[in-house]
Amino acid sequence: MELDTSLRRLCAISGPSGRVGAVVDTAAELLRPLVDEVSRDKLNNLFGMRRCGKKGAKVVLLDAHLDEIGFVVTGHEEGFLRFSTIGGVDPRMLPGREITLMTEPEGFGVVAAKPPHVLSAGEADKAISLDNLRIDVGLNQEEAQRRYPVGTTAVYRQEYTHLQGERVASKALDDRAGFCTLLRTLELLQDDQLNVDVCVLGSNMEETGGEGAAAAAYHVHPDYAVAVDVTFATQPDVSKDKGFTLGGGPVIGVGPNMARWLTRRFQEQAKSLGMEERLEIMSGNSGTNGWDIQIAREGVATQVLSIPLRYMHTPIEVIDLRDVEQTAQLLAAVVRTLGEEGAVC
Repeated sequence: MELDTSLRRLCAISGPSGRVGAVVDTAAELLRPLVDEVSRDKLNNLFGMRRCGKKGAKVVLLDAHLDEIGFVVTGHEEGFLRFSTIGGVDPRMLPGREITLMTEPEGFGVVAAKPPHVLSAGEADKAISLDNLRIDVGLNQEEAQRRYPVGTTAVYRQEYTHLQGERVASKALDDRAGFCTLLRTLELLQDDQLNVDVCVLGSNMEETGGEGAAAAAYHVHPDYAVAVDVTFATQPDVSKDKGFTLGGGPVIGVGPNMARWLTRRFQEQAKSLGMEERLEIMSGNSGTNGWDIQIAREGVATQVLSIPLRYMHTPIEVIDLRDVEQTAQLLAAVVRTLGEEGAVC
């Protein structure tokens, strides 16, 4: 798998929570050569199962969500579109942004922005509330209502771009970088005889609360699970005790959302691979699908594994591709050991 090419393909597709069909189609195409079977459920969760061939083998679920944050049209005003958000959108990011509207063919709009020359002193110092923002699609009222009816979904319009070295910027790196990590993990495991069946999950609706992963985990009934998502990278306005350096490798979650023995397993394998041990303390809800997967049915031994990312939930998220590769290396190393454990707690 060419990591950069696969990630570019996935990030280019519009797919907010609840509208991931096109993303799932491409993700399934990438997944199919690496597993024994591919399927999807009623919520548009994507499943890829690789069986080890051993009777009674336990199942490990590897999750990364395919949905991204987005927008939905709620009304029309003199040809402009009123809208609400899907997932955690920061309104400060919106004025002047380009938007892709998910119609056939796709539409284009910009979030209206008042020129700085006409801002009052009070306006210049404040973020504009979502209620006062509109999308300009260049149409009159009648045409806007016909072309972009209420319920039309939209996402940021942003191309996948290479920065210096191995760093890239794009919308939707949260969490399509995670899904590419799972693809790379399967590739690394291709020639291994495993003791577990591996189910890769490309989940829907993480950005709206984790409903997709909750239903998927109930369906798969795994013995273990790893949620691969993103965490905060260091940047000028994020202190080093709250962020992780890009290019330094994966970040291992520690806290009540994680099975302690599984956390230790990741720590041990990171050490054996010569990786820096980077721990993120998650004292409560991890904010990932791991929170919902952990309580599926009678409970699942769960771990959260994270890729550092700058500018989360903006159209110019930034990652280092070396972190994706190292996260896959660590995940593959742990999967190779599963099924060998004795008592766990």
